[in-house]
Amino acid sequence: MSKEAVRKGYHCAWQIHYHIVFPVKYRKALLDSEVQEIIKQTASGISERYAIEMEAIGCDKDHIHLLCGAHPKLAPGRIVQVFKSITAREIFRRKPALKKELWGGEFWTDGYYVATVGERGDWDTVEKYVQNHGKPKAQLKQLKMFD
Repeated sequence: MSKEAVRKGYHCAWQIHYHIVFPVKYRKALLDSEVQEIIKQTASGISERYAIEMEAIGCDKDHIHLLCGAHPKLAPGRIVQVFKSITAREIFRRKPALKKELWGGEFWTDGYYVATVGERGDWDTVEKYVQNHGKPKAQLKQLKMFD
């Protein structure tokens, strides 16, 4: 979903974008390139099955950023729940050794951060931030939130 696109349903029209952040359990640095690829592949299936439009995914070693959109009937907490549960199950299925690293439990921590992203002022800033998250700092310039 582009930032300009207004989506339409049977009884409403919307233009909602969420910036969601959540860390790996115990803030462990487990999001290597292989796990990031599993997450991105799994996100594609989540997008199709749940009508959550994944606009950008950015990973650091110990947390993830999502820029996504969905119908207003789908609460941000539900998006997080769906994303965390399905990606964790797939990560553990494809890399079972990680369960030992996390003492046999959950992949993601219980908490999360969510904010709506407006289409006017801060969209480009947040989109660049999410897309570039986890890249070496030498490649990035500091992004300004406000002029």
